Amino acid sequence: MKGMLARWERLCASSRILRFVDVNLRGVGQVMFQDNPLSGLLFLVAIGWGSYASGMPQVGWGGLVGVLAATLMAQWLRVDTAALNAGLHGFNGYLVGLALPTFVAVSPALWVYVVLGAAVSVVVMLGLTNVLKTWGVPALTAPFVLVSWLLLLATNAFSGLEGGALPPAGEIVPIDPSATDPLRFGDFVGGVLTSITQVFLKGHGPAAVLLLAGLAVSSTAAAVFAVVGAVVAVIAAHLLGAESQLVTAGLLGFNPVLTAIALGAVFYRPSARVAAYALLATVLSVIAQGAMIAAMTPFGIPTLTAAFVLVTWLFLMPGQKFE
Repeated sequence: MKGMLARWERLCASSRILRFVDVNLRGVGQVMFQDNPLSGLLFLVAIGWGSYASGMPQVGWGGLVGVLAATLMAQWLRVDTAALNAGLHGFNGYLVGLALPTFVAVSPALWVYVVLGAAVSVVVMLGLTNVLKTWGVPALTAPFVLVSWLLLLATNAFSGLEGGALPPAGEIVPIDPSATDPLRFGDFVGGVLTSITQVFLKGHGPAAVLLLAGLAVSSTAAAVFAVVGAVVAVIAAHLLGAESQLVTAGLLGFNPVLTAIALGAVFYRPSARVAAYALLATVLSVIAQGAMIAAMTPFGIPTLTAAFVLVTWLFLMPGQKFE
């Protein structure tokens, strides 16, 4: 694998076109913290497959348009070359490109929206990076969250953008106990798989196999923590009495999956103590996701990865050493 990547890198070094392809693939891979073009390719195929299988091909195309627009914007702004080549200015644009077609009806204005949102995500990434370096934490997917919230809220003000798939706005109402069912084995497995795919806003369980393969070719530890994060999230959400449909659809698990990967395999070197620390944060991410769902209900917009961003910031800010 290393030899293949080394040959690919040599080809990219001699071709601007291949370098551009490489940067975009790494941008997709960075959604799950993988600076690896093969990971990005597998992620891209997985989400394309999931989008077509669910009858929403525009989502897969939106992600592709988003990462291309973000990369071009980053090049135009002449961002740091190392960060650009690692895909660090592409993943937020890719997520914006997935989110907007998921919640907004297809129209010419939507594609303008995708390009605009992806480009702006680079600007927000640069700004947040400057602000957050004081606390020693990365921007993560905060640019995606902020830009997407802004654009999705704005659909209420413009007739050319129909946000018909957005969650309905309403008052915060405590959960009805009748909405919780026993966790059967099939539901448990489905919840674990969709928790992984919902990182990319897709509830297509089979695509999780490709996503895990994409993680494993770059980092076995990241793949393990993704599975552990999903399992812990499903169990914790069920024990806390979450709505069963949310659990099995992975809507309470995708933020914990990202938190588990980030703290367990990316920002700290894997160890028993790190695993325990990541486990604590993963459980908190389930609770934070529930809080975010309640907080966003009056606005009628999705939580996206806000819970992951918040909890990961909280657990990185102490600067804890685990050596």
